[in-house]
Amino acid sequence: MKPYHTDIAWSSADSITVFGRSLPDDILGKVSFGDMAFLELTRRLPDANESRMFNAMLVTLVEHGLTPSTMVARLTYLGAPEAMQAAVAAGLSGLGTVFVGSVEGSAKFLKEALPDPKAPHDPDALAREIVERFAASKTIVPGIGHPFHKPIDPRTPRLIQIAKETGFDGPYVALIQKVAATAGATRNRDLPCNATGILGALACEFGFDWKICRGLGVMARAVGIVGHILEESRNPIAADLWLRTEKEATDHFREPPKNG
Repeated sequence: MKPYHTDIAWSSADSITVFGRSLPDDILGKVSFGDMAFLELTRRLPDANESRMFNAMLVTLVEHGLTPSTMVARLTYLGAPEAMQAAVAAGLSGLGTVFVGSVEGSAKFLKEALPDPKAPHDPDALAREIVERFAASKTIVPGIGHPFHKPIDPRTPRLIQIAKETGFDGPYVALIQKVAATAGATRNRDLPCNATGILGALACEFGFDWKICRGLGVMARAVGIVGHILEESRNPIAADLWLRTEKEATDHFREPPKNG
């Protein structure tokens, strides 16, 4: 029988060790929250450029207003105010192929299209192949387009700027922009590279496995959801959201019958 084993962390009566580092002596007060997340994913601490880029990536997804995830968290908190963790979990459960989780989708198709970023390749040809493949399957290209950020997602140019300043503006960042431009030209409408698209590309630049990329959104959005629940506890809107929605959705049942 295979023994249980982990290299992540272990504890004794008077110590806690994380990847070989003493939590109280080497990490507390010295390592930021974002850098701690990087340590968990890579088993090492980031250098200055990695830290700046990775922290910017996480901060990008912390907050986006009254999104479906924050609304469902508020509504869950309305029903179970004694269990904040349930409200946070409810909000995080909606991070999928449409919202936030598309970081995973974009990282996946980029990595599949360009397994070796150092290999010679034609970005224009790759972009056409990607757009044609998604069109043939009648599915949206993850990380491309946005319901109301048009003609550009304001987060994208800033992330690209930071990528250039930190040395992460590599072939995946270039390819996702080519894909967005190709998709927009093909469909003759604005399809900007959104935040999750550029984040998927940056995850590839870091060499992260695409399977953990949705986790970046989970880490980030959990922080924002906790903030929304705190606001909900102080200035509640969930009950009004529920009652107003119920009333507007069912008003037609209450209308008196028309004569004749």
